[in-house]
Amino acid sequence: MYKYLFGPVPSRRLGMSLGIDLVPKKVCTLDCVYCEVGKTTKLTLERKGYILYEGIIEELSDYFTTNPDPDYITFSGYGEPTLNLQMGEVIAFIKHTRPDIPIAVLTNGTLLYDPQVRKELMDADIVLPSLDAATEATFARINRPAPGLRLADCVQGLIDFQREFSGKTWLEVLILPGYNDSEEEIAALAKAIRKINPDSVQINTLDRPGTESGLRGATKTELRRVVDILALDNVEIIAAALKRKNLPAYRSDAENAILETIARRPCTLVDLTQILSLHVNEINKYLDVLDAAGKIEVVEQKRGVFYHLNSSNKSMSR
Repeated sequence: MYKYLFGPVPSRRLGMSLGIDLVPKKVCTLDCVYCEVGKTTKLTLERKGYILYEGIIEELSDYFTTNPDPDYITFSGYGEPTLNLQMGEVIAFIKHTRPDIPIAVLTNGTLLYDPQVRKELMDADIVLPSLDAATEATFARINRPAPGLRLADCVQGLIDFQREFSGKTWLEVLILPGYNDSEEEIAALAKAIRKINPDSVQINTLDRPGTESGLRGATKTELRRVVDILALDNVEIIAAALKRKNLPAYRSDAENAILETIARRPCTLVDLTQILSLHVNEINKYLDVLDAAGKIEVVEQKRGVFYHLNSSNKSMSR
């Protein structure tokens, strides 16, 4: 089992995607209320070698010699990948060793104001930054940034990056009812997005509980309303977990392992990662599909969020 690699993970946007963790859990520049990975334990803007280059390269070299090439190599995982000072070196190694495998970087985009971060991302094929708010008050409420991080700098970083980057930029906006779905907030987002000018704008929403209680995902009607107010030509709604199951990379054995585990007893996300030895991002992908299909139930308790087998599937536990 690898320490820094995970997957391949079935992704509707990226097919069979091999994930790379560049920072430990949960080192990030934000502490978003909706994060399905969990609360940020180290809220920081400091870039350093959180996970050393040598360890990542050793695992990648082993993977390349023992496995077929994935559709994508994706930098994501437990935290914000651009916080790792050696991100550019890892990208360069992959491009030298496996030049035909495209690289995608999932980032919250908050460090793109730094010219060095932008430079290190230039050899990536797709960068998927996020922008959930275009006003400082909502940015503070929904994303809870590290001290000293200003929304205006984040937006300007996205603008500068798009001007310099020759690859594709897919900007993700997560809509959270009661936080960033007012007409004023969406209009402000539309204004910022036009300045950024990404190749694609992808509207998403919460699939399951985040770090705060009482949150809910937007309905299809609410998401279509957002798209209408944005009035952009390159916008799409990507919140469709069930479509992921149709991918060749979707593993029925992983789905069954999750169902069989929670059929015995309810489990938290942490429980499932430890019992099944799967990365949290992998577990989340399958939970999204199972939840959308009505096969599991989500129950918030004092000790956290637990996943139960839906009553219609209880026969599995017998």
